[in-house]
Amino acid sequence: MAGQPIFILREGSQRTRGREAQSNNIMAAKAVAEAVRTTLGPKGMDKMLVDSLGDVVITNDGATILKEMDIEHPAAKMIVEVSKTQDDEVGDGTTTAAVIAGELLKKAEELIEQDVHPTIIASGYRMASEKAGEIIKTLAKSVTRENRDILINISGTAMTGKGAEATKEVLANVTVDAITSIADEDNNVDMDNIKVEKKAGARIEETELIKGMIIDKERVHTNMPKKVENAKIALINTAIELKDTEVDAEISITSPEMLQSFLDQEEKMIKDLVDKVTGSGANVVFCQKGIDDMAQHYLAKAGVFAIRRVKKSDMQKLARATGGKLVTNVDEITEADMGKADLVEEKKIGGDPMTFVTGCDNPKAVSILLRGGTEHVIDNIERALNDSLRVVGVAIEDEKLVAGGGSPEVEVALRLQEYAATLSGREQLAVKAFAEALEVIPRTLAENAGLDPIDMLMELRAHHEKGVKTAGLNVYEGKVIDMWEAGVVEPLRVKTQAINAAAESAVMILRIDDIIASRQGAPGPSAEDMVPNLPPGMGGMPGMDM
Repeated sequence: MAGQPIFILREGSQRTRGREAQSNNIMAAKAVAEAVRTTLGPKGMDKMLVDSLGDVVITNDGATILKEMDIEHPAAKMIVEVSKTQDDEVGDGTTTAAVIAGELLKKAEELIEQDVHPTIIASGYRMASEKAGEIIKTLAKSVTRENRDILINISGTAMTGKGAEATKEVLANVTVDAITSIADEDNNVDMDNIKVEKKAGARIEETELIKGMIIDKERVHTNMPKKVENAKIALINTAIELKDTEVDAEISITSPEMLQSFLDQEEKMIKDLVDKVTGSGANVVFCQKGIDDMAQHYLAKAGVFAIRRVKKSDMQKLARATGGKLVTNVDEITEADMGKADLVEEKKIGGDPMTFVTGCDNPKAVSILLRGGTEHVIDNIERALNDSLRVVGVAIEDEKLVAGGGSPEVEVALRLQEYAATLSGREQLAVKAFAEALEVIPRTLAENAGLDPIDMLMELRAHHEKGVKTAGLNVYEGKVIDMWEAGVVEPLRVKTQAINAAAESAVMILRIDDIIASRQGAPGPSAEDMVPNLPPGMGGMPGMDM
């Protein structure tokens, strides 16, 4: 066996090691961060993404851009993951997280070139990330759901730069009303309790909050009333039709009279079903499954408004909005199971009939009817609205806020520089690099607004050195102002999550020094290849009994 090649990897696999592997990874991650960098801030630009089917998405939401870009490189995917996590956890700050991660890697690359070992950089980054978390908490101020003005400011900050500036006030009011209405006593906010219905064909200003539910369906029978006041709503999970028998059964009919009596009996059973529903006092029925044609006729006759095949999620929201109970067995339906609403009405919106359930007492689920001129406009506004809803929800849950406009990043960067000076090891270099990396946010805000980034950064630092901890960049006037007074505020979690996620992913990418990529579908070397000169079919190891 001496001198025989040993194949460990399958044929066609690629392996990159050491400095080359690190610089490949860092380059890919930086490229991804660079792709979303121009979208940051109020003056950020949008990206147009066209998928393989030709569908167009126009957005400047970091998470949406990275998701639609269909990225292949494994290290670049980790930056996408940072953005996705930020979106799942907080809903806003996705671009910030990706940009910070890219900048941390750029600074790390400079240190690696100065022969600082990646594990030292990783350890320094971890220390800096922890310290940054402590510093940023000292900058936080409290907010409660009663501070409506501050909540509107938070909502406005989240929507700025996302195509919703012109209608920011309308959307911010809708957002705050929706979140405060579904938040429970412990300030928990479940976003599933807000339903957003989009309809093109009107101005964005016509967006409204419905203190109840919108169901994108019409009534099942034209003879039913279009409008029911003082609605008593039955929410039925099961079909209002005759069930098939559990066992295979055959009915033998030998005369027309028997057939007629069979049909009469069937009709009577359906009428009994409908009578049970109407006997409970219900004048509106939402059914998750089907409603038989004959049942529709009897419901219409009784003046009941009925909708069938309502989605399960909508049924649950209806229960929370109207205070009704979901009924699985029609035989056991009672008046106590009814939900209540002042009005259930079918209206035409944008040419399509929709059902509005309004005037619910203290609804725990609400709907937002989102309007816009075209589909693309409305999709873009929906993304801005979702960010805004999530951010206000997070603010109510955590009750902690920081100023925006790059002010927390500059303050944390300054304090980290001071902290770095107290360290004696090489980690000091990494902590300094981390501090410098955070300044990429105010620098990018300035660049995207066409301002001089160096001048702006110097001015920001000067204000923070003087103790103005909430000084940030007003990109509209190109001046440094007090962000707290200007009402540019964000939840604390947006910042802490962005810095932590960016630091963790940068550390993970830095610690990789070997990339083994196996080519899919490449056949591995056979036993004959491994041990040459064996007779055909004798692919065993030497010394084995074949």
